[in-house]
Amino acid sequence: MLAGKRIVLGVTGSIAAYKAAMLTSSLTQAGAQVDVVMTESATKLIAPLTFQSLTKRPVHVDMFRLLDQTDIAHVSLGVSADLIAVVPATANTIAKMAMGIADNLLTTTVLAARCPIVVAPAMDAEMYENPATQENVAKLRDRGAVVVEPGYGRLASGLVGRGRLADVEEILGRIRWVVGQKGDLAGASLLITAGGTQEPLDPVRIITNRSSGKMGYSLAEAALDRGARVTLVSAPTGLKPPPGVEYVPVVTAEDMCEAVLAKQTHADVLIMAAAVSDYRMDQVATQKIKRKDRELQLALVPNPDILVESMKALRGARNPVRVGFALESQKLEEGARDKLARKKLDLIVANSVSAAGGVFGSDQNEVVMFDASGGRTDVPQAPKIQVAHRILDRVVELLSRRGCEQV
Repeated sequence: MLAGKRIVLGVTGSIAAYKAAMLTSSLTQAGAQVDVVMTESATKLIAPLTFQSLTKRPVHVDMFRLLDQTDIAHVSLGVSADLIAVVPATANTIAKMAMGIADNLLTTTVLAARCPIVVAPAMDAEMYENPATQENVAKLRDRGAVVVEPGYGRLASGLVGRGRLADVEEILGRIRWVVGQKGDLAGASLLITAGGTQEPLDPVRIITNRSSGKMGYSLAEAALDRGARVTLVSAPTGLKPPPGVEYVPVVTAEDMCEAVLAKQTHADVLIMAAAVSDYRMDQVATQKIKRKDRELQLALVPNPDILVESMKALRGARNPVRVGFALESQKLEEGARDKLARKKLDLIVANSVSAAGGVFGSDQNEVVMFDASGGRTDVPQAPKIQVAHRILDRVVELLSRRGCEQV
């Protein structure tokens, strides 16, 4: 998503300036061309050479420096950028940006630019919470800037409050999301389920499965990169939701069904990547089940079929693209096509328990996709994020086809 994109990274005089180097490294590794613009104050905290070493490009501080002999720095950088990210952004720089003051290379570049702007504030809590700063942040938002809110914690002053620079991973995620707004899923709303649901036996024990949730989370990340609005309904996984998703945590199959029914109303696409427990306890024990020297018999009852309940709830009011998953231990194609037909899906993604490299917990996947028209697409083993994009390629085709049919 970031490969070949031109990003101007503005670094201001916050103690968090060193984290901008980490962001620069991540952007460069993702294939972006990064031009770093530093304020004079920032150069007192971190050397320009650090950024030049990471980007292999000159670092810009002087507003009147010429580029390519004839280009003026602030004009050339602002016009050619796909995105400007000010990380970290001090209260001073935020105020200047809000008021349209252009007294250094960074603020002038921002004023001259017409590309999206991401701002990640970092300052002492009292400064961030000051009404003047809040008003300035609100002004930037009103003009379309994406503000990555600072975190809460211990600050350089020794105080505890909101003002810490957001995690680099979160900032990177927001940058990817902004760049993705011109992607082929821009404007589409996707509802994705992930993880293995858990059914309690008693206050201590659960019935669950080996799903890691990585495929569902990869789909959410890939969809964000392509400009979609994503709601991720997830059972416990231990994974961090991709920045930018609407995250809905659930535990049991019934929880997940309830969340899907509540969130599907505005969805253009439903992708059911979660491993949902087929059965639950008829009666959950209120106390821990004690060991006894005899067999333990558990009474299990079926869980709701989320895909079936989803169709019942919609009742034709909306016709989203429906994608299911099938994990088979034998007769993969037969089992997948049967599920595709029974649940009236547009696409089903099937993989085998015995697939090379394993399935559970792996960062790799190997799948076969079957569609309602009888088509088959084999996706060889690859990182799950790449597999996710292959699945979304088919989703884009299905959305396009449905749009043409409606016209």
